[in-house]
Amino acid sequence: MGPGLGPGRGTGPGLGYFLLPAGGALSLTGVATGNGTLISLSWIMWVLGILLLFRNRSRRPVDPRKLAAAAAAGDARAVRGLRALGLAARAEGRPDAAERLLRQAVEAGDVESMWELGRLVEQREGLAAAEPWFRMAAQGGHAVARRLFRPGGALHPDGSDPAP
Repeated sequence: MGPGLGPGRGTGPGLGYFLLPAGGALSLTGVATGNGTLISLSWIMWVLGILLLFRNRSRRPVDPRKLAAAAAAGDARAVRGLRALGLAARAEGRPDAAERLLRQAVEAGDVESMWELGRLVEQREGLAAAEPWFRMAAQGGHAVARRLFRPGGALHPDGSDPAP
């Protein structure tokens, strides 16, 4: 996957937001103590903080089509990126976009996306409609999904075989 295609690439804006006030504190300390070295270090921190903020501001948003192509080619980082975009879409109240993105991650074999897609379908259509996604996640080793199918679990309440 190319640069800038996945979440969590490099240093984020958080470091920039840290460097600015830290540089300010260092600058004040340097002025108060008359320490020129601290003042010089504070300028370096300020410049780096501002550069990081501008760099992250100018980044292009992630293209889901590129992520989907990279995920289909087996790029695990792209699969995680699709899942992250899907979860963000769900949080933003865009369930159709979330389902589309999560399905792409599921097609790449992402077990966590199977679980998340099951949760999305359950919210929209109920537990019975989500059962296939939860079953896929359980078969893939998802611990919480496996609990749904144990005796007494939501998909195995009476101890009978929950398979359709």
